[in-house]
Amino acid sequence: MTRGEQLEFCKRCTNRKMDMQQGLLCSLTGQKADFTDRCENFNEDTTVKVDTSHYNDEPLIAQDFASTLSSQVLEKLRLEQNLPLAILAGVVAGLVGSVLWAMLTVATGYQIGYVAIAIGAGVGFSMRFAGKGIDQIFGITGAVIAVLSCVTGNFLSSIGFIADYESLGYFETLTMFDYNYLIPLMKETFSVMDVIFYGIAGYEGYKFAFRSFTQDDIRVLKG
Repeated sequence: MTRGEQLEFCKRCTNRKMDMQQGLLCSLTGQKADFTDRCENFNEDTTVKVDTSHYNDEPLIAQDFASTLSSQVLEKLRLEQNLPLAILAGVVAGLVGSVLWAMLTVATGYQIGYVAIAIGAGVGFSMRFAGKGIDQIFGITGAVIAVLSCVTGNFLSSIGFIADYESLGYFETLTMFDYNYLIPLMKETFSVMDVIFYGIAGYEGYKFAFRSFTQDDIRVLKG
């Protein structure tokens, strides 16, 4: 923690005292702040108004600042994690997104790749709110689910086109399809642009799967 970050706490502590030579000191030790993650003697002075105009209001994900938190705080946050629920939420969001993508593709006759980006974000945010994850596994899982959801959307689109061509019902085509031809079908419908959109979807599934915090949340956790 930098001197400036330490002073953010000292300015709001009742144990502060001003020395004309050294600046703001701790009245308990007579020294400048030397804590790294948090001060054990911090006692908030509620009469002090903190200027938050210089803070960025954009939420931060846990991965951005987890290394600055104490092991006790990290352990508490990990106890609030729920990976199974996050996976369930991500899979549901991914399936809904893939079905909607397939319906849109068949209805328009065009594969709108930007929908894959929306699927990735949907998967990530669903996992974030359901799982409250801070560990790497949440991001990795989010990326995998997002990419698989995009692949599923492409497959369902192909089934829709086959159903229209053969004048069959969608679910009838889905059950009658010979899944030995699944890989050849996916290869035939695959394009270079899919790699780009899948990559973006995977990135969003990874990034948004982590729990987010405001600047105020971070200050409380550190204080």
